Amino acid sequence: MREDTGNGISDDTRSAEELLSYAKELVAMALVMAREVKGFPVRWKMIISKLEQIPTLLLDLSSHPFFSKNALCEEQLQAVSKTLKGAIELGDLCLKEKFEGKLKMQSDLDALSGNLDLNLRDIGLLIKTGVLGEATFPLSSVGSSSESGTAARCHLKELLAQLQIGHLESKHKAVVSLVEVMKGDEKSVLSAMGRSNIAALVQLLTATSHRIREKAVTVICSLAESGSCESWLVSEGVLPPLIRLIKSGSTVGKEKATISLQRLSMTEETARAIVRHGGIWSLIEICYIGDSVSQAAAACTLKNISAVPEVQQILAEEGIIKVMINLLDCEILLGSKEYAAECLQNLTASNENLRRFVISEGGIRSLLVYLDGPLPQESPVAALRNLVGSVQQKS
Repeated sequence: MREDTGNGISDDTRSAEELLSYAKELVAMALVMAREVKGFPVRWKMIISKLEQIPTLLLDLSSHPFFSKNALCEEQLQAVSKTLKGAIELGDLCLKEKFEGKLKMQSDLDALSGNLDLNLRDIGLLIKTGVLGEATFPLSSVGSSSESGTAARCHLKELLAQLQIGHLESKHKAVVSLVEVMKGDEKSVLSAMGRSNIAALVQLLTATSHRIREKAVTVICSLAESGSCESWLVSEGVLPPLIRLIKSGSTVGKEKATISLQRLSMTEETARAIVRHGGIWSLIEICYIGDSVSQAAAACTLKNISAVPEVQQILAEEGIIKVMINLLDCEILLGSKEYAAECLQNLTASNENLRRFVISEGGIRSLLVYLDGPLPQESPVAALRNLVGSVQQKS
């Protein structure tokens, strides 16, 4: 539905200058009304302090040379106008004391305060991102190759800004478009990514829409595989949502999440964190029921984690030895077999209890069968060498 400004004209049909003028009128009206309200003084005092910040931000926003030519400006002005109209409506209800109930009004005022926080944050981010320094060009209308490159860069910058700014629908459209851009020029997208963009992508991993989660994890998988921002991904909390996607995501979502964990688990610190966040069982489950690509990625992730001595006992308690022996025995992607052999090599390197467990589960036979195949021999030979002493002691 179009947002009507009150003059029979929708916000969507107004220019940026008209939307700016309208927002200024609304904030003045909202401040006058808010200062007259006597009820809920603590909440209204907080709301007034936020309303008073808006004129300065609007001035900063409108001072950019491409203010009137950038679609994100119009979107933010529409959003702040909607919030301001809500503030005026609530102020009117409080002045007339015609609200439904005290608790309901307190809740509505808290929601208004939250919306003002979001507006202030989004406009501030829009100014800081630098995206306002350029106009929004329709890509289809660009002529020369130099103009096309400029338009593409502007379009990419706008998409990255939209990941952080605006309502959820806008962010969803941005990540869908970003995936399409990456198909043609992944390198440019990855090089333009900043930490704030990564944080926004991580947040989209918890979206209610399967499709949006799938698009977000597709971008994150490319980021993880690029090797350029693993620390940012982990510090922004990517591990828990990736682990949840392995459990309940779509087929593509599970695959991309598992590949992401495979790359991230190459560092010991992150491998330990995957264990702390309960990722072991999810990875083991993928080894049993996942498609070949996901299965190989899960096996490799577990192999990476098994190289950390202090978590090996936890892995054993979760059943990893049976899983790896099963991978050796099954007709599966050859890469999974190789990772399984390397995992058993790690587990049997120094832990006598784990050596005996591998032997009792028939691991020696499985490793010997592996040696008859075409895969690299180093890991199974090393694992068998680790087991020899335990076999002799047992006999």
